[in-house]
Amino acid sequence: MSDLLKSIDARTKLAGTNKLEILLFTLGLDERTKRRENFGINVFKVREVMRTPEITRAPDMPSAVEGMVSLRGQLVPVVDLAKYSGVQTSAKPEIMIVTEYNGHTQGFLVEAVDTILRLDWSSMRVPPEMLQREMGGLVTAVTELEGGKLIMMMDVEKVLAETSPRSDDDIHINTIKSQEVKGKTVFFADDSMIARKQIAKTLDVMGIHHMSAINGRKAWEELQKIANKCEAMGELVSLKIDLILTDIEMPEMDGYMLTKMIKSDSRFQGIPILMHSSLSGQSNQKLGQSVGVDGYVTKFEPQKLSEAVTKMLIRE
Repeated sequence: MSDLLKSIDARTKLAGTNKLEILLFTLGLDERTKRRENFGINVFKVREVMRTPEITRAPDMPSAVEGMVSLRGQLVPVVDLAKYSGVQTSAKPEIMIVTEYNGHTQGFLVEAVDTILRLDWSSMRVPPEMLQREMGGLVTAVTELEGGKLIMMMDVEKVLAETSPRSDDDIHINTIKSQEVKGKTVFFADDSMIARKQIAKTLDVMGIHHMSAINGRKAWEELQKIANKCEAMGELVSLKIDLILTDIEMPEMDGYMLTKMIKSDSRFQGIPILMHSSLSGQSNQKLGQSVGVDGYVTKFEPQKLSEAVTKMLIRE
């Protein structure tokens, strides 16, 4: 297992090229559909892969949370992804994928891991509505490999949001004080429904107008329409949009590539770009800076998001 992931650190060079590498895994043969679906997770979020260790049961946990394990002195919650996603299988989860994102560490139980694939984000597509309904919004992107094998990118941020101990986000959001930025306009891009809802809620509380897109390509298309309209009317785009907020991982075009496109178009001069991502490592922040990002804030912390947005909007 260690050989499979030993060179993850070297993979940071992929960022900014609209490419990614994903670890493939399966959850078992679904007794209802008679299919064994193939899922993927960005290797940037994977800390290690191991045989399923002994799990200590814990009371008052969500049904999909099997319990806790101790990893080098740290207690880590363990989620059975088959249970969480509604896959009815008799297969025992043999493997645990240890993930780290949004500042949290958690274990995901799966049937098996397969391999690591290098793909272009442009080959990752927004899931069809039928698949979205079937999977309950759990899939953020899909791609088809040679031979017709379908790979689904799992929204691990949604898993974390729905299986972690709940914090009262309303309390945190209601402490936001942002009189200076009321009436400003933010354009944001994120492929996670959970993230889009939280961003919109935070901006609403701040009194900020907002527009959004479900991935980088859609965002670029919308931004181009706005820029073209402003150009035709002899107006500055910076009078219509005060800040652009973008995720990193998005199908069709990631946040690094979106940032490079925006920064290379002089019509968007003067509009800061704030990267909002669950990839919280220092290397990701440095890569964001290398393509022109003006700030970086991790998900899902409304107070920190509001502070970062306010800082970007009131800076001189």
